[in-house]
Amino acid sequence: MTALITPYSIVITLLAYYMGRKIYAKHPSPFTTPVFFSTVTIILILLASGMDFDDYTPAKDIISYFLGPATVALAVPLYKNKKIIVKYAIPAISGMILGLMVTLTIAFTIAQAFSLPHFILQGLAVKSITVPIAVEITELYGGDSNISAAFVILTGVLGTMIAPKLMDKLNITMPFARGIAYGTIAHGLGTAQAAQESEFTGAVAGAAMAIAGILISCFFPLISHFL
Repeated sequence: MTALITPYSIVITLLAYYMGRKIYAKHPSPFTTPVFFSTVTIILILLASGMDFDDYTPAKDIISYFLGPATVALAVPLYKNKKIIVKYAIPAISGMILGLMVTLTIAFTIAQAFSLPHFILQGLAVKSITVPIAVEITELYGGDSNISAAFVILTGVLGTMIAPKLMDKLNITMPFARGIAYGTIAHGLGTAQAAQESEFTGAVAGAAMAIAGILISCFFPLISHFL
C-alpha cells in the first residue's frame, strides 16, 4: 500500500492543477486561480485520505525535480525576445529595486507598529523571494526558516490570487511588465501564474524571480543591521 502513495500523490497533484486551470479559464476569480485552487484541493484530498505531509513528501520531491529543466527552458523565450528585454532592462531593474525596498520598509513598519518578535520580522523581510533563498538567508542570520517559508508561500498564493485582477483594473497589459510584477512579488507561484498568460510573461517572471532573490541577498545584510 505504501508503494502506491507516491504515484497516487503525483496523480492527484497533476489532476488538481489541471482542474484548476480549466475552472479558472471558465470562471476567473481570485479563488479559482490554479495555484490556490489546486493547493486547497490537494490538502483536502490528503486530509480525507488520512495522509500527512511526510507521506506526500516523496511525490513533492519528484515533482520539484522537474522544476530545474522547466526553469532552464524559460531561457528560450527570453532569448527570442532579447531586444525587448534589453530595451526595458534599466526601468525594470529600477522598478524591482524600488518594489523590494518598499516591501522591506512595509515589513519593518508592521513589525515596529505591532512590536513583533525579531524572527517574525525576518520572515516578513524575505517573504517576496523564492523559498530556497529565503530559507538560506534566514538561517544565516539565526532566524526561523519555517516561519520564513510560511510567509513566502503565503505571499506567493496571495500574489497569484490578487495580482491578475489588480493589474487588469490598473490597465497593466504589457506582458513584460506583468511578468516583472509576478516574479518580483509572487516568485515561483507567480511565475506559474504568469506562464498561463503567455510563454514570454512566464519567462520574464522567472528572470525577475531570480533577480529579486539576488537583490534581497545583497540588501538583507544592510537591512539586518536595522532589524
